Amino acid sequence: MNDKKIIGNLGENFAAEYLKDKGYKIIERNHWKPWGELDIITIAPDKTLVFVEVKSLQYNLTEKSSNDYIQPENNLTQTKLKKLQRTASLYANSNPELVDDNRGWRIDLLAIDIFDEKKFNIRHYENI
Repeated sequence: MNDKKIIGNLGENFAAEYLKDKGYKIIERNHWKPWGELDIITIAPDKTLVFVEVKSLQYNLTEKSSNDYIQPENNLTQTKLKKLQRTASLYANSNPELVDDNRGWRIDLLAIDIFDEKKFNIRHYENI
């Protein structure tokens, strides 16, 4: 497994724990179809179906690197967002029992700064 995949998995694990702590119910992780992937599918405490995109970057606290000047949020491009919206819409339409008629569904972004296996920072952007 390459470093990028390891960091991605670590970030998704941090994200899942964060969401559980906030009262979200995890429905599925890494839902993959040929046309796109959904990192985490959850039900929010208010019963909204939420598709969570996780973007993670590792930072080295002892030395400066090029990562010190960018944030994980910068890795969510317009192209990626459109693909994510399409994949989420197809999932929601295929699973209407998960969609509350009054709440609908939304896409959130969790941006995670990873400093080591236990130290991290999460920024949660709702309804991107």
